[in-house]
Amino acid sequence: MDYFPLFHKFNGESVLVVGGGTIALRKITLIERSGANVRVVAPEIREDISRRPSCQCEYREYRETDLDGHALVICATDNTALNQEVSDAAKARGMLVNVVDSPDLCNVIFPSIVDRNPLIIGITSSGRAPVLARTVRAKLESTIPASFGHLARLASAYREKVKQVITSSSDRLRFWEKVLNGVTAEHVYAGRLDEAERSLQKTLDDPQLRVQGEVYLVGAGPGDPDLLTFKALRLMQQADVVVYDALVSDAIMDLVRRDADRIYVGKRRSAHTLPQDAINERLASLAKEGKRVLRLKGGDPFIFGRGGEEIDLLAEHQIPFQVVPGITAASGCAAYSGIPLTHRDYAQSVRFVTGHLKDGTTNLPWEDLVSTAQTLVFYMGLTGIRQICEQLIVHGRHPETPIALIQKGTTPEQHVWVGTLATMPDIVDREKPQAPTLTIVGEVVSLHAKLNWYQP
Repeated sequence: MDYFPLFHKFNGESVLVVGGGTIALRKITLIERSGANVRVVAPEIREDISRRPSCQCEYREYRETDLDGHALVICATDNTALNQEVSDAAKARGMLVNVVDSPDLCNVIFPSIVDRNPLIIGITSSGRAPVLARTVRAKLESTIPASFGHLARLASAYREKVKQVITSSSDRLRFWEKVLNGVTAEHVYAGRLDEAERSLQKTLDDPQLRVQGEVYLVGAGPGDPDLLTFKALRLMQQADVVVYDALVSDAIMDLVRRDADRIYVGKRRSAHTLPQDAINERLASLAKEGKRVLRLKGGDPFIFGRGGEEIDLLAEHQIPFQVVPGITAASGCAAYSGIPLTHRDYAQSVRFVTGHLKDGTTNLPWEDLVSTAQTLVFYMGLTGIRQICEQLIVHGRHPETPIALIQKGTTPEQHVWVGTLATMPDIVDREKPQAPTLTIVGEVVSLHAKLNWYQP
């Protein structure tokens, strides 16, 4: 570890900045947020520095005595000799010194900062790759809600009160985990601060609520982990147990909290690990044990995902739950195959249809599915592809209507077969695609050759 991360309280302390240009302005903008009093010494000082209330400006050359009485000196000049002089003098006095873009002259460096005050995160590459540190900061900025600061302040306001009510340190830890990762936090993220405080107080007042579990019904999307929502990822990181199905990719499971218990309940045609009723009961049972349960489903849980059935039982038992939508397979697979589901010239509507065969037949309103101005998307239609194509033709769809079958869409194993209603059954017999697949029927499929951008 080249540098030890240590947060310094500069509020009310004096900081000397040698230099008055653009580089100095950037450092001043950061340091003044800490409440520091900034003294700037340079022959020329930018006007937007001199106008800052936190800055006392002296238009002259630096003198060593300028170091007196300051907690930190920042040297922000392009004068190599001056930078060395300031660094040597400051270090000789045991002062903190930062020379911009010269890590060898520093004993402290500025990190890239994610500010969710009072939650502060600093990222550094030890001065070796500042752009990399900024890249990491950008990733954190996009995943940490801006309202985290409100959540931290709420926790701080209740900290002593919670200590008085909950005397056991282990019980307090569980209480704060529930508050900071549960309903109270969600109120904060949604901007409902008064409701968040009421929720926290209610949880503190009721011992039963402190140990009550919750279920997160989360859509994992079509396969590519980059297509997860921020909220889905956040809940994946805080669950005690994850109940997942066959359509959740390994890459997505790798993002689940490492020490969470994992329960596989996948279904493949007639091979069901657990029947649906048993899954519903398992979710309720785990939540009643006080666990935060992540029910992770491929695609979107409310589109052919039976998510409504699972939360119906939770509602009956008055178990708290959240539903997080995911990118459904139709949207993800179509986008990654260059097939727009609607298009002004080809399709003015889109219809999602289950192609799942029950007892060898599909019970679908075929007469409603033959309009040439709509796109059809069949989920789980691989086994019934021949019957689907035949029935569409029988009920009036032209045999030359374009059709695409997409295997493992949005993943590195994606493969797209394009044909017509007349030819696709034979293509499937010959190529033997593997589930999961999605089938798109309509004139929009003709755009695949031109718009296909994803080349795994």
